[in-house]
Amino acid sequence: MNKPLRRIGIAMMAMILLLMGNATYVQVIKADDYRKNPHNSRVLLDTYSRERGSIIASDGSPLAGVQATDDRLKFLRTYANGPVYAPVTGYFSLLYGATGIERAEDDLLNGSDDRLITQRVSDLITGRDPKGGSVQVTIDPRVQQAAFNALSERGLTGSVVAIRPSTGEILAMASTPSFDPNQLASHDTDVQQETWAALNNDDGQPALNRSVAQIYPPGSTFKLVVAAAALEEGANKETQVDGRPVITLPGTQTTLPNFNDSNCGDGQKATLQEALAKSCNTAFAVLADQLGPDKLRAKAAQFGIGQEDLTIPLPVEPSTLGPMADRPSVYQSGIGQRDVRVTPLANAVMAATIANGGTRMQPHLVQKVLAPDLQVIDETDPEEVEEAMSPEQARMLREMMVASEGNTAGGGKLSGVTIASKTGTAEHGEDVGSTKPHAWYVAFAPAEKPEIAVAVIVENGGDVGQAATGGRVAAPIGRAVIGAALGGR
Repeated sequence: MNKPLRRIGIAMMAMILLLMGNATYVQVIKADDYRKNPHNSRVLLDTYSRERGSIIASDGSPLAGVQATDDRLKFLRTYANGPVYAPVTGYFSLLYGATGIERAEDDLLNGSDDRLITQRVSDLITGRDPKGGSVQVTIDPRVQQAAFNALSERGLTGSVVAIRPSTGEILAMASTPSFDPNQLASHDTDVQQETWAALNNDDGQPALNRSVAQIYPPGSTFKLVVAAAALEEGANKETQVDGRPVITLPGTQTTLPNFNDSNCGDGQKATLQEALAKSCNTAFAVLADQLGPDKLRAKAAQFGIGQEDLTIPLPVEPSTLGPMADRPSVYQSGIGQRDVRVTPLANAVMAATIANGGTRMQPHLVQKVLAPDLQVIDETDPEEVEEAMSPEQARMLREMMVASEGNTAGGGKLSGVTIASKTGTAEHGEDVGSTKPHAWYVAFAPAEKPEIAVAVIVENGGDVGQAATGGRVAAPIGRAVIGAALGGR
């Protein structure tokens, strides 16, 4: 064989090997990823040939079901109260794939999950049409509806997350503005396309699940983490902290004031409890500097802030404290500003951890996995992650939060229920002086024996604008949600 032919032969062999390698990569290594890709309409088309499983609430009420049709797609996905539960269910669309529980539990819902192998073999033997399994979520419809109503009836942009502190069950996950997933599930492709275009052209981002996919500066709610770190270092409710109305950040000419430049305590010193109840910026900025970035970061991590692989099973955007590279940034981080960013879920977990005596539970959205005949085939057990603070430290912080609630304005206060809370008014944007602040409220109740922990954020001051505070805007929403969870008390 002459040299040119040998070169051609080698080149052809190399090309064949490359083709074989690529085919192996696509069909073996990446096959599962491509199959689960939400834009893989071929796989979705195949799943329409069998009855998809349901998504149901904790009380058994249906959130997502199917309806038989006469067209080429044998089943139509339907959603009860679609906009209310859209952050939980997501959507299931022939053109645009799936999100939410529809995507996270797709294998189970479409019947291909390994846990349904017995059912699939039985269907094959008996000739029955295959069906998917169902998912029962932890959502309490009363709490979810109350959260959605409190946001949507005032046209607010924001999120509410509610958690059962002792188990980590997510009782509510509302996000507004919302959308109707029924439109994306339609078998009319024109309806799907028009809905998709409208969602993507809407500046309010109604398809965004703000509870887990958006991070915000937490403002003064982050003072709970700073207080927890101080308690671990030996502080208590009576520990004296900085009470000055205004301080200057070290090495700069930048001042950091309390709200309305008010004194904390006697104007020089205040107790830690008073500083938290009055949300004194100067106290917590100086306290953060005294603790240092390492202790702040370690304590925040114990509350789950910074975890990068959290799924519930929806993926959760990681919260962060940022670099805290110098002392001024540590001061600002101590009041939940600068580069500190958290999801509403992360703030709800923080409140739930304090409520649970300092033990952080794994937050979860799936309660049970059900076979097509609704027999339970799997159930989520409560999982302790770690002890973020001792029970005694959690008790002291709870008492400080009760004092904070007593100092918090806003409507909707509940009679006969003791709430432990902390508000936050978070500046953001390039020009904070002219930007409407985000309003936060984190709380749990009853304080003595907590049944629910809640985090509320209202973006850009809600219907109050630059005059917004956490107490005025977010607290009434949180109290309404707590009231619904406790039976309307």
